[in-house]
This record gives sequence, structure tokens and C-alpha cells, in this order.
Amino acid sequence: MTRLRKTMLEELERRNFSQSTTRTYIRTVEDFARYFHRRPDQLGPAHIREYQAYLFTKRKLAANTVIQRLAALRFFFIKTLRKPWSVADTPYPKKTVRLPMILSQEEVAQLINAAETPFHRMLLMTAYATGLRRAELAHLKVSDIDSPRMVIHVQGGKGRKDRDVMLSPKLLEELRAYWRGLRRPPKVWLFPGNRWHTANHPITTKVVWSACREAAERAGITKPVHPHTLRHCFATHLLEAGADLRTIQVLLGHRDLEETTIYLHLSQKHLGETASPLDALSLSPSPANDRPRSKK
Repeated sequence: MTRLRKTMLEELERRNFSQSTTRTYIRTVEDFARYFHRRPDQLGPAHIREYQAYLFTKRKLAANTVIQRLAALRFFFIKTLRKPWSVADTPYPKKTVRLPMILSQEEVAQLINAAETPFHRMLLMTAYATGLRRAELAHLKVSDIDSPRMVIHVQGGKGRKDRDVMLSPKLLEELRAYWRGLRRPPKVWLFPGNRWHTANHPITTKVVWSACREAAERAGITKPVHPHTLRHCFATHLLEAGADLRTIQVLLGHRDLEETTIYLHLSQKHLGETASPLDALSLSPSPANDRPRSKK
């Protein structure tokens, strides 16, 4: 391990950055240095601008991804190298805001029913019932299931924050039925790793991803489906059922309520209850015949 890499890792760990963010930041600096075939501490603002253009034009990365890469370089220059960073010299691109794809409740049921294995079925059911991120789902422990209080404890979520989410009675019933059918029920991790799901470590997030993709294919769902889709469905369907935004914000673990308001744009209930201004206009009846008059 180089001195620079070790120093950057220490700075990231001191600030309690998540493992995924740490990996992304380290890889970004390595890719930055590899692109110019030079040590990263020998590069400056002009190289950052060229690298940013390369990410857009050659790599075709989305604006939000480029913003993350720039945040990694900013951290490296300010916290590791102790050098100044000028936003004017390296402006961040405008963030792209896209509405996520939402499945109907019928489509979610089709997805869960099409799971390839009982293990995948439990993964998909738990993801939809709780709205957890895939890393949070993969790292659930048996001890996180608090059946007396009917909550699930989420430990070390995004931003290293703990929170509780509801424990669905139907999910609890399904989990118990699933455990009764296992030769070796899990003792630590709710979803243990390895082929037989008996390891002393949890599954990877790739397993959650594969479970979603394979079930969507088997169900014949043509919409793009990934683990975060079930999180979006959880929030949107809660909103449509009458839950308030503040409650949904807490359940999702959002820092800012503004992050949660995106689901107002996705809720059929809220869209259906909002009248178009056209409905308030007094218009004359449409002409019976719109054909042009013949010239004499």
C-alpha cells in the first residue's frame, strides 16, 4: 500500500465513511492517476478538468456519477494532500433528477411469486415489506427481528445511522415458515452467504440484485427492475395508502424531507386527486364538423 493510499484511507476512516463510499473514492483516485500515467499528487486543476471531460465524452457517465467522482477527487486534494480546491476552476455538473420506475402492487406480487428459490422469495418479500437499501437488507441479523415490538432494527444504514422499520405480520409469518423448512436455521445473519446459505458471513448485495433481475425475467416484467425499485415501490405504495411524508422519510432513513417528496410525483392517488386547470374552464361545445369549408 502506497503512502498516499494509506493516508487517504485513514482520513476516510476517521470520518466514518461507509465501506462502499471508501471503495469508490479510492478507485476514483486510482483511475484518475492511471488516466494520466502519473502519481495523483503530481496532478492539478487542469488535469481534473480534462478528466471530467473524459468521463462525460469518452466514458459516457451520467452527471450524478461524475459528481461523485469529483467529490472523491475533492476529498483527496483537500483532506489528503491539504491543497486548496476551487469550485470555480472545477465546477460540478448540474445534477440530473429522474423519476424512478414504479411497479404496481399486482406487479410486485408477480415479481415475488416468480422468485427462483424460496431464499430469493424471502429476499424480495423483505425488501418490499421494509423499503431497505440492498446493503441494509444483506446485512440484517436474526437479532434485528424484534417480534414483541413488531419492528426491524436497521443497524449502520446510510450515513452510519440506525433506525427502525415496521415488521409486517405477513413477513414475520413467512419468515417463520421459511425457517421451519430449513435444515440449519440461521443464527447470526438473516440471509447467510454461500451456496447453501449456511456461512458465517452475510450474502453480498449482488445476490439481492440477481434475485430481482431473475424474478423480473421469469415474471415477464419488461420494466427495469432492481433492488432499489422495491424501495421506491414501498414508499409510493405507502403514500397511496395514506401514510404521511414525514413517516415515510423516517422509514426510508432520508436526512432531508425533500428527498422524500419525489414520491408525490409517483403516487397515482395524489395525481388522480389533483384536477387539471383545464377542468375549471367554461368552453363552448366542440364543432360537430371540423372539415374545412369548400371554396366556391
